Amino acid sequence: MTVPTDRKLTLIGGGGVRTPLVTFGVNEAAEALGARELVLWDPDSDRLSIMAALGRAIVKQEGGSLIVREASSIEDAVEGASFVMNSIRVGGITGRAADERKAIEHGYPGQETTGPAGAAMAMRTVPIAIEQAQLVERLSPDAWIVNFTNPAGLITQAISNHTNAKIVGICDTPTELFHNIAHALGATLADVECDYVGLNHLGWVRGIRLHGEDVFDRVLEDDAVLDKLYSAPVFDKAMIRALRLIPTEYLFFYYERRRALANQCKHGSSRGTEVETLNVELIATLRDRLGADDGPGAITAYAAYLNRRSGSYMKLEAEGGSAFHPDSTFDIDPFRVASGYHKIAIDVMSGLTGAVPATIVVNTRNLGAIPGLPDRDIVETSSRIERDSITPLPIAPLPDPAIGLVHGIKAYERAAIEAALTGERPTARKALLIHPAIGEWDPTGALLADLLDPTCQHC
Repeated sequence: MTVPTDRKLTLIGGGGVRTPLVTFGVNEAAEALGARELVLWDPDSDRLSIMAALGRAIVKQEGGSLIVREASSIEDAVEGASFVMNSIRVGGITGRAADERKAIEHGYPGQETTGPAGAAMAMRTVPIAIEQAQLVERLSPDAWIVNFTNPAGLITQAISNHTNAKIVGICDTPTELFHNIAHALGATLADVECDYVGLNHLGWVRGIRLHGEDVFDRVLEDDAVLDKLYSAPVFDKAMIRALRLIPTEYLFFYYERRRALANQCKHGSSRGTEVETLNVELIATLRDRLGADDGPGAITAYAAYLNRRSGSYMKLEAEGGSAFHPDSTFDIDPFRVASGYHKIAIDVMSGLTGAVPATIVVNTRNLGAIPGLPDRDIVETSSRIERDSITPLPIAPLPDPAIGLVHGIKAYERAAIEAALTGERPTARKALLIHPAIGEWDPTGALLADLLDPTCQHC
């Protein structure tokens, strides 16, 4: 079989801070992907030109023939693409920071994908994500959409239900936990098999095998191992043992809502606010260094930004820490970390080309994989990815501690998607009422007004 060598890959939201990582990954895997060019599109032309220039500097430094260019329009970006990666943030990082601040003011933890802030983000994003997917369906009907856009499970669900586009949602959270488990056991990821179940940002590991041996009880009983599983002390070990489940870190915003809110109030900020400040500093630095034709300096500054951002992850919510604390950084090569969005995206696309088939946790239609959920529901589960196909692997039924949350969040997602498409405020309030981390009717009126109405008197 002849392998194409002229594929066009597209990134919608190419002005985002993930773009240089994606560019690095595509360039590194260009042969397996058959990639000739990476086309970037973003409504913010200034950010787009900066990220494209940084991408070209990365290709030059790393070697390779990948063409990185800015599209003149979204149609130019999409037409003829084999893969369309979607990483948009409606309202930008400023919108995220505002959503999180307003959620905190109303007495809920502020987090971009869960709770009230996540609902606001979803309702703004769904119509645009569907419109863009319809464009892909029309101009490149054979293309796969690889969705990075958060909340990834909900957005993938909306596109899957309302278009015929081929889509897969990706997130590095499960794989990151698998790597942490392997590291804590003194092993490599290839030595460890994790039984994972759940939804995007709502998942658990319920079994671990090391070299084929069941070591789950050993992990649960070893404090030193459990301490290495998270970047910050998010969960009480007694809770993990009682559940007999190892949650991904986003369950913190369900299991420890009061602590998350208290730390945000104590700090007087949220993760979104700190990331906004980091992003402003980054863009200014990149503009200066790229303007001076200092590509290596721009790459170094970008790597430092990624290390500070990663090094401070969950510190504010779990400890009241800050991204600006001297200890909140890493000293690693962020382009060559073992996991990350760019790694997952490349692995998924390499599987779909048929070059490197693999089993990966992705967001895809259930198709009977998780008993008790409809086939059309998007779930986050291990799937076999081969040439132009994604097949979720059957797993055991949901464990009792997960059933309520998983079914509750799926019901919330359906209502939130309906609200986003109809604009009906009672339906939006119903979505928040259903949401397990909110669950009240009366506060939802003022809460949604603050989050969704720009001229709201409460804002």
